[in-house]
Amino acid sequence: MSQELPAKRNIVVVGGNFGAHVARSLSRSLDRTLYNLILINARPYRLHLIAAARMVVSDLDNLDTEDTGFARYDKLFYNGNGTFVCGTVTGIEKEEGKKEGGRVVLESGEKIDFSVLVLATGCIWGGPLAIPNGPEDVTRFIQGTRQMFEDAQNIVLVGAGPAAIEFAGEINEVWPVCCISPSLDQSIESYLVQDKGVTIVHRGSQLLTDIYTDKFRVGILRDLEARGVRVILNDTVDLEIPSAATSVVTHKGQEINADLILPMWGTRPNTAYIASSLGADTLAENGCVKIRPTFQLHDHTEIFAMGDIIDWPEVKQSLKAGRHAAIVSKNVVSYLQGKPLKEYKGSYEVLILTGGKKGGLGFIGIWWGIIVGAWFVRLNRGRNLAIPFFRRSSGY
Repeated sequence: MSQELPAKRNIVVVGGNFGAHVARSLSRSLDRTLYNLILINARPYRLHLIAAARMVVSDLDNLDTEDTGFARYDKLFYNGNGTFVCGTVTGIEKEEGKKEGGRVVLESGEKIDFSVLVLATGCIWGGPLAIPNGPEDVTRFIQGTRQMFEDAQNIVLVGAGPAAIEFAGEINEVWPVCCISPSLDQSIESYLVQDKGVTIVHRGSQLLTDIYTDKFRVGILRDLEARGVRVILNDTVDLEIPSAATSVVTHKGQEINADLILPMWGTRPNTAYIASSLGADTLAENGCVKIRPTFQLHDHTEIFAMGDIIDWPEVKQSLKAGRHAAIVSKNVVSYLQGKPLKEYKGSYEVLILTGGKKGGLGFIGIWWGIIVGAWFVRLNRGRNLAIPFFRRSSGY
């Protein structure tokens, strides 16, 4: 008499950027005779977020191809131990009276059962980083955004976080400042000549947040100004430019040459589908998912969350999401085996800000706060934006 084999359990990962790290790791460690590994993502390929600013500003390095900043999922899983599904998850269903497991609901109406679920859906961006999901839409968006930067003569970036600083660097890389020898009585503005004016306007008194040292924040300011970027602090502007206008006036009365104003803030965690499915109390006031130190949801231990969507006292960064992924991968296996799970203790702050291909500054939050110069940024990020690592982590 033959013995009936137990049904295979579905391990589902939602979110194909840093969720791909989890899926790739699990494809190596999960027994394919016991588990179906499924990765779901709204785009049919990974998009290298670290390269996004350079990608949408110009065609420098041709980052919008499947040989550079895009990577399909056909080589992600070790030994083919996994399945990719292209779709947008709009809900999570839990069976009443059933403690664990459930199903995710796709925009198409398809439902996929899960025994364990990993949520890594990241943030929703606005402005020039609001890249859509459909391949044709992505192409049109990138081409249109590049043309927008090409056509603009004076660009104002509102906000002073990493996005504004790196966009300023990428614009400056393509349309750089030229220096003309001044006479002794001339100011720096009188001999910096550039194809495009770039201004950062920020309502705060310094760039970035106070999690970084004043020395680093001042260093970033000086680096920007040395490259011809105008920085206006303690002020802001309206985001709309009157028709045919070539300048705007800040709230404090400073006139700025401008024919393009871009907001550099407004990211929000992509978690609405979680709240509508599992209840608003699964999210903190900031819209992020409340988790245990093991990355499990408090009331749903078979559901893990990681990356930019979690409520954790640290700055949202790709480096941290990679560390989350390493722990989540191990914890999923431990959960399935009934073993203790590892707790996340947090991470020290690291920020690498590129200034195009050759410039920038970095901060490593150990000891007194180490500041690294352009040479370090160029070697570790600026030249290739970590494209080789991105492609290796995608199986290429």
